[in-house]
Amino acid sequence: MDPDKLRVVCARGGQTAHALGRAHRFSAEKASQAGKKGGATVSADRSHMAEIGSRGGKAKKGYRERQAVRCQAKAEQAPSA
Repeated sequence: MDPDKLRVVCARGGQTAHALGRAHRFSAEKASQAGKKGGATVSADRSHMAEIGSRGGKAKKGYRERQAVRCQAKAEQAPSA
């Protein structure tokens, strides 16, 4: 099924559920509690958190190196006064 048709079908299902009173609605408080619970579960896995931090640090290092190369290339292309 193409994405646009799927979106229409899903939207109709959601509208029907709300109309029949069967849809669940999160209050801001419940959504906050759910987010905190999920975050606590994920952060309890120390090896997973270490891996995420390591990947972030490596990505940042690569970004800085690419930025330095770009700045150097721009300086070389700029006309000397």
